[in-house]
Amino acid sequence: MKDSLEKFVQKNREAFDDQMPPENVWGKIENALPKTSKQIFWNSVYLWRAAAIIFFGLSAYLLISKNYSRPNKQEIAEIQGFNDLETYYSSQISEKMDMVHRYQSSTGLTEDEITQNLKKLEAMYLVLKDEMKRKPSQDVRDALVLNLLVRIDLINQQLNKLDKPDSSKLTEKKIQS
Repeated sequence: MKDSLEKFVQKNREAFDDQMPPENVWGKIENALPKTSKQIFWNSVYLWRAAAIIFFGLSAYLLISKNYSRPNKQEIAEIQGFNDLETYYSSQISEKMDMVHRYQSSTGLTEDEITQNLKKLEAMYLVLKDEMKRKPSQDVRDALVLNLLVRIDLINQQLNKLDKPDSSKLTEKKIQS
């Protein structure tokens, strides 16, 4: 049946195409369609697009401002407390390093592994300090304090190492005399 309909349409195609519908047919079809009121503002596509743009813009602003926000009062107090710790430990480190340098220069000793490690720790400390300025946090503060403590410990080890040869020389002199 489908084939016979197709054959009929193909044979009579020109007869279908030569006639035009009357002018009033489209008017009747349009009147038969359900009436639509003007588009409601809340259902407007433009409104939703504008809302989405505002939402994304506000989200981006809040995300950026959160990452670059200024520290609050508690963070400022922690930073001030850290500055006091840093001052104290830095003075301890500089005093002990002066002792090490004086001892090394008087005995003619060269730098050893501990001194090289101290230089590496100093470089790490500067990197951590930059991070603390950019993005202060408790973890970075703790890492800075730990770095200072490790440096003091290494200097103490260096001083003990430098003192030991003197004590062995003194015992040798006592034995010889």
